[in-house]
Amino acid sequence: MNKTEEKIYVGSGKQVKDFDMVNVTLDLSSIKDSQDHVYEFNGKKYINLTVSKRKEVSEYGKTHNVTINTFKPESKDDSKSGDQLPF
Repeated sequence: MNKTEEKIYVGSGKQVKDFDMVNVTLDLSSIKDSQDHVYEFNGKKYINLTVSKRKEVSEYGKTHNVTINTFKPESKDDSKSGDQLPF
């Protein structure tokens, strides 16, 4: 089973008129506080974010939320590979 943690909100966004575009603002201190979600690949640091549409527009006109994507796939147990017999 895959594990997903509680959402960590790090920003918000607003759809640009009738365009298929959303401008977002990120709270970098929230991301800095979530360093366990930052990973390195080929010498560069990354963080996975999710932009989702809000059910209702906020009082400030924000139409989207930005959260850290906390999805962590289930680790594979190498001892149960398909090349080995189950007994």
